[in-house]
Amino acid sequence: MTDDAGDDRHRFSEGAGFDDPYDEFDLDPPELDVDPGKVDPVDSRAIADLLDERQLTNEDIEAEEVLDVGLNYMQINRFEQATETFERAARFTEDDRLAQEAWTNKGVAHAELEEWDEAIGAYREALNIVEQTEIETTEDETSNTRSASEHAATAESNLAFALWEYGETAQALEHAERAVERDPRFGEGWYNRAFFLQERGLSDEALRCIDNAIRLGMRSSQVLEEKARILEDLGEHEEAERVADEAEERREEAEQQLIDDQQETRLDE
Repeated sequence: MTDDAGDDRHRFSEGAGFDDPYDEFDLDPPELDVDPGKVDPVDSRAIADLLDERQLTNEDIEAEEVLDVGLNYMQINRFEQATETFERAARFTEDDRLAQEAWTNKGVAHAELEEWDEAIGAYREALNIVEQTEIETTEDETSNTRSASEHAATAESNLAFALWEYGETAQALEHAERAVERDPRFGEGWYNRAFFLQERGLSDEALRCIDNAIRLGMRSSQVLEEKARILEDLGEHEEAERVADEAEERREEAEQQLIDDQQETRLDE
C-alpha cells in the first residue's frame, strides 16, 4: 500500500459513501420511538439503554430482531455493540441469507472502528456462506442460491476495501474483480475496481471500469473526480479538465441541495 493512500480515502468507497446507500443501512428512526415524557428522544444514551434491553438471551428471540438491534446501534455510532449483536444474529439464525447479511454488517461495523483484521474475517464468513450454499444447492433450488447470494457483491467489495486498508493490495484488487463478476451491474464495485487499478498504475483498465460505473448511474462528484485523475495520468488533459469541471458543478449542486434541505427542515419545525 502506498504511503499516500491514506490521504485519498475519499476517492474510493467504504461501502456507503455514495448517493444511494445500501438498503440494510436505510434505517427507520420510528423503530426507536421513546416516551418523550420520560426521556429526550434525541438522547443517544437513552436510545442505547433501550437497545441494551433488547439484547436478550432468550432462545425464542428472532434472529431478524437481533439484526435490527445491530442496525440501530450502527445508527447511533455504537459500533462495538453492533459487532457483538450482528455476530449473535448470525449464530442464532438458520437462514443463510440473514446470516450472510449479519456477517457483512459485522464487517462494516468493524471497519468503522478501523479493525481491519476483524472486518476481513467477518466478510469472509459472509462469503463462505455463499460458496457453501452454491455447492449444496441443486438446479431445482436456484432461487435459494440467489437469496443467499443477495449481499455477495457488497461483501466482496467491502472485503476489498478492508484488505486495502490492511495493506493487502493484490488481494484487494482480486476481490474487487470478484464483486463485479458476482454482479456486473454493481456500479460501486466497478468504481472500487477502477480505484485499485489506478493505484497500481493500470490507467487504461481503470478508465474502462470507471466508465462502467458511470454507465450504471454513478455520476457523483466523487466518481467524476476519480475519472479526471485517471484521464490526467493517461495524458488526456483536455478531457480531464472537462470532467473535473463537471465534478465541481455536481459538488456545488449537492452542497446547495443540502442547504435547501436544512432550511426546509427548520421551517417545518
